[in-house]
Amino acid sequence: MTDDARTPRTSPVDVLAIGETMVMVTPRYGGGISADNTFVLRPGGAESNVAALMARLGHTTAWAGAVGDDPFGDLITDALRDQGVDVTLVRRDPRRPTAVYFKHPTADGTEVYYYRTGSAASATHPGDLPAWRTRPARVTHLSGITAALSAPSLALVRRLVADRALGPSTVSFDVNHRPVLWGPGGGAAELLDLARHADIVFTGRDEAQALWGTADARAIRALIPEPAHLIVKDAAVEAVAFTPDGEFRAPARKVEVVDAVGAGDAFAAGWLSGLLDGRDQDTRLRLGHYAASQVLRSPSDHADLPLARHAVELLENGPPHTGTPPVPPIEGQATHVADRRARH
Repeated sequence: MTDDARTPRTSPVDVLAIGETMVMVTPRYGGGISADNTFVLRPGGAESNVAALMARLGHTTAWAGAVGDDPFGDLITDALRDQGVDVTLVRRDPRRPTAVYFKHPTADGTEVYYYRTGSAASATHPGDLPAWRTRPARVTHLSGITAALSAPSLALVRRLVADRALGPSTVSFDVNHRPVLWGPGGGAAELLDLARHADIVFTGRDEAQALWGTADARAIRALIPEPAHLIVKDAAVEAVAFTPDGEFRAPARKVEVVDAVGAGDAFAAGWLSGLLDGRDQDTRLRLGHYAASQVLRSPSDHADLPLARHAVELLENGPPHTGTPPVPPIEGQATHVADRRARH
């Protein structure tokens, strides 16, 4: 008998996000980390950010991963549950702690300090898969951060992406290159292989340059032709989508940036929302930019997004779209998502 035959099924969620979530510690009143400041604790993690933001947009979402059996793990699961994310698949690890990270705002941007070595999330492995099969999803969203945490975590991501270990779910992969986690020169081959096996890939031009030696969107697509959808982001400039319908571009929204950490996750959430709702290619990109712009204006990785249909109404009633019209598809298409604003 197969694992699938033994495992009870429930109705699918729109998105199952799998990966590391940490406790994010942020100064309450602005300024940097100091003995005179007080701090706010919230969950923060690329994949759970996507799940939480998509829940705010009106989708059913779940997050799977591991946290310590400690108050920080309680904080994460309680907060995500309050935001509408199903956390029943989260494993509590009694032997390993929940990771934490600190934001330190400065005049030049936000510095981020991570304390994750030996965390519960770094011990996720293929043995976690049977429990996760109980929550089927239309889209499974992953990132390269999980792949970089440990050898068992890389094996897990390979099973999810290349082997489709959770069945016929559409696989969304955000490259999210974190050089510190991979080490010097690390990650290029592994992330390229994972991207080539995904259905949807998000990447940034800067991380593509660092990983594979090119920042040109079409060259990235030629390097990663397999995914049906490749979205290449250029921070505050534009995003380019290579799709079965052709190539589409949309400019980023101009906003006053408070904190750029998490904007890449928000873009992925907005774009995936448009996909699940059957929106056209242009609207998907514009939803991605809209969600990212809201996070850029917030000190948190999250933002108070409206339901997706209301966001679309705001876009349709706002200033005329100035993106370029779609052009014929090119041979080869590839891309991966990099939140260049968030540094590890």
